[in-house]
Amino acid sequence: MSRFVDMLLETARTRGDARGITTGEPADPVRTTWGEVHRRALRMAGALVAGGLAPGGAVAVLAAEPITIAPAVQAVWLSGGSVTMLHQPTPRTDLAEWAEDTVRVLSMIGSELVLLGAPFDQLAPVLEQHGIGHLLLTDLADGEPLAEVVEVGEDQPALLQLTSGSTADPKAVRILHGNLFANLTSMRAASALDVEHDVMVSWLPLFHDMGMVGFLTVPMTIGMELVKVTPVEFLTGPLIWADLISRYGGTITAAPNFAYALLGRRLSGVDEDGKYDLSSLRLALNGAEPIDEKAVAAFTAEGARFGLRAECVFPAYGMAETTLAVSFAPLLSGLRLDSVDADKLESEQLAVPAADGPARSFALLGKPLAGIEARIVSGDGVVRGEREVGEIQLRGEAVTPGYLTVDGPVATQDAEGWLSTGDIGYLAGGEIVICGRQKDVIILAGRNIYPTDIERAAGTVPGVRAGNAVAVRLDAGSRRERFAVVVESKFAGDAGEEKRIRKDVGARVFESVNARPVSVLVLAPGTLPKTPSGKLRRAAAGEQLESSIRAAAS
Repeated sequence: MSRFVDMLLETARTRGDARGITTGEPADPVRTTWGEVHRRALRMAGALVAGGLAPGGAVAVLAAEPITIAPAVQAVWLSGGSVTMLHQPTPRTDLAEWAEDTVRVLSMIGSELVLLGAPFDQLAPVLEQHGIGHLLLTDLADGEPLAEVVEVGEDQPALLQLTSGSTADPKAVRILHGNLFANLTSMRAASALDVEHDVMVSWLPLFHDMGMVGFLTVPMTIGMELVKVTPVEFLTGPLIWADLISRYGGTITAAPNFAYALLGRRLSGVDEDGKYDLSSLRLALNGAEPIDEKAVAAFTAEGARFGLRAECVFPAYGMAETTLAVSFAPLLSGLRLDSVDADKLESEQLAVPAADGPARSFALLGKPLAGIEARIVSGDGVVRGEREVGEIQLRGEAVTPGYLTVDGPVATQDAEGWLSTGDIGYLAGGEIVICGRQKDVIILAGRNIYPTDIERAAGTVPGVRAGNAVAVRLDAGSRRERFAVVVESKFAGDAGEEKRIRKDVGARVFESVNARPVSVLVLAPGTLPKTPSGKLRRAAAGEQLESSIRAAAS
């Protein structure tokens, strides 16, 4: 039996009714113990096995409510299967295209079964039209409890985690039971989780690895209190996040950088200083996208009015290819920055501590978790030393063995077990520092310019929507390599304001990186493509807007 499933069963047996999950906020909150979740899972698992689910079978889940998803995914694991959380259609989604993409995903992962829960149970006719097998989660609830858990090995897949790329070219990370147990236990130790006193609060989507692994699987497996709402509740009213932390005494939360920036802005509009109580928060994990020091400073400054301690900011580095987490900053150390000489970074790929002259600051992301090794490698495969910049490679128990793609399985590791992350960075005192993505680095006259520097500079211009600026490479890899900047603004369409924004963005970017964009596009809010987790997609933006960018540059 896998150690992960053993831990699930042990938690249900010894403390299943001590802790649980609260869902339904803000309209109809309901608390369900993990013991109740487990008993529901056993009935669902019984129905799945009776219905013919074979050991190792791949099962896709499409549902919105966390209290529906939790027993469903546990049921699949108890039945010996693997779980894939499908990307959810939105009101703007073309359902015919979505169904075709879903057929492609199911074929890729080898699944013939989708478990449907509200509100997506309404999609049953669409699935039937495309020959997609499905069961309603409500129909599984009355099954006979599974008499004996189906045994699975450490090398069997537990999660087939879809990546955030285009659904037309899908890819799933094969997260094994052994990977999941290794990363779960190392995260638990590094964050000093206290099952008796810690309370997790989250709105993260469960089709994203941070939400699924970090803020459902972890608390369900070790038996920790969780308050869970959907992303819709957060995006509809971001202050619900602060409200839930206040009312439930939340101690741990997590989100990408943009969400902390958004919450900070909303808190700034709250006139009553005592309206929220954020003093209970000890870990506010910041990961999944580059950490912006100004956004963090704004969040902690506004949060301080409500008892937030700046040291609770918890920078982290992770990816689905390592199950979830790679490194955590030291507990209660807050955001720590490493300031390096900009010229040496760009021209020599060295992260020399800044003295005089232009500097770049990056977040220190902590040392690798137990069981994970990290090294930096140059473009020609030479292992680099301390503060030498190159591609980050990782190795260890949590590193997954490969992907499933439409063209078949693809390994993630080389012959020695190293995973090439595609992230450019360096090690400083053993801690990981990320400079940017290898595919996004802009090379101008031998200088490596990181798009985050350009985007942050553009974001300081009045009228540019915070977190909605993208640097796009043009003629990548050629002698004519250039870049453009695309921003969103509520002033899009106003010729005078657009002209001002283009001029100011060009000036701010030049001040920051000593290079000027060949063009600046100003678009309406909601135009830039994003991943399902809310991160901007630079490559997709470049592809979609290439003709407009080149027209503006000519």
